[in-house]
Amino acid sequence: MVDHVLKSKPTDASHWSTRQMSRETGISPASVMRIWHAFWIKPHLGKTFKLSTDPLFVDKVQDIVGLYLNPPERALVLCVDEKSKVQALNRTQPGLPLAPGNPATRTHDYKRHGATSLFAALDVATGEVIGRLYRQHRSVEFLSFLK
Repeated sequence: MVDHVLKSKPTDASHWSTRQMSRETGISPASVMRIWHAFWIKPHLGKTFKLSTDPLFVDKVQDIVGLYLNPPERALVLCVDEKSKVQALNRTQPGLPLAPGNPATRTHDYKRHGATSLFAALDVATGEVIGRLYRQHRSVEFLSFLK
């Protein structure tokens, strides 16, 4: 059954459900669930990826990884990322705190305060994380962050 769920899919759906697999194999839905859980099988989940078409991709990756693994003397090597259009929100009411057996809560309604951009960097040598928020998302803000 494990092999079947991993190597095939139903003719009328994008992935197996426990009920479909139960009908297909004659195993009860509860047993299908237990088996999937034991093998960490989650047919309903998916991940995406993208392969580069750049012919120099491998060379570029090796150069970058080389900087992380063997940075030049007196060099500052940063791993930088950015996230634009981060919603600046305030909840209208305070949520309930986290407690044993209960997750923290928050209200569904909020007040908007526009959007902001987050720039973040990891100093590879020290492990220090540096972050800064900006109202705009342009090269001017990025250069300011790097300085």
